[in-house]
Parts: sequence; structure tokens; C-alpha cells
Amino acid sequence: MNRYFVDTNIFLRFLTNDLPAQADAVTRLLKRAAEGKIILQTSALVIAEIVWTLESYYALSRAEVKAKILAILNTPGLKVENAHLIGCAIVLYAEKNIDFIDAYNACWMKEQELSHVYTFDTKHFSRAEGIVPQVP
Repeated sequence: MNRYFVDTNIFLRFLTNDLPAQADAVTRLLKRAAEGKIILQTSALVIAEIVWTLESYYALSRAEVKAKILAILNTPGLKVENAHLIGCAIVLYAEKNIDFIDAYNACWMKEQELSHVYTFDTKHFSRAEGIVPQVP
């Protein structure tokens, strides 16, 4: 079965429908994946770029961004690198008001059984339960 990488702009067209013809093409692509005709894959960096773009360019709320990212993670026929970490991070991002990358790193730290982080940005890490930020 053929496997394909999916770039950020594909997801953005689908999620925002700002270019309807492209959004329709993405809908057809996702349908093929859901039917098992192809396998789609994407990376954690693509998800991070989606979060940033939806928040900064499209001015979506954190709750709206969370809903869209969770929809991506639950798309049949789509494999997302480190989906469990992204799921953890998007919850922290939306519910604890932590930057997505910091939230992702906090989730990764917990998985690695790390509780302390050296950072000059203590505000966000201090909102993640079990993470202790320290200034060097």
C-alpha cells in the first residue's frame, strides 16, 4: 500500500476551508485513507506548525485549536508521529495556557521520567503538573 507524507498546508486547507476547491480535494484524500486505499503520515513538527498558524494567523481560541488538533489525531488512515505526546500537549496548551512547544516538551519529559527543566521561561513550565522549572 502506498504511503504519503501530509504537509501543513493540506491540513490547513481542510480545517479552515479558506480555499474550498483545495478543501474538497483534501476531503477526497482523507476519504481514500479512511477507506484503506492509502496510508497518510505526518510529523509532530507539522502539528506544531498547524497550532501556531491557527492561533496566530487565523486567530482561533486555544479551545478551537485543541478541537481541530484532536480531530486530526482521530483521522482514520492517518498516522501522526508521537500522537500520544501531541494529545497530551494539546490538552496542556488549551487547559493550562502553556505554549504548545513547551507543553509538548513537558509531556515528553514526563514520559522520560524527567521532572526538572533548566529554562529562563519558567512561567509556562510551572503550569505543567510535576514539572519543576529552574534557572541555571
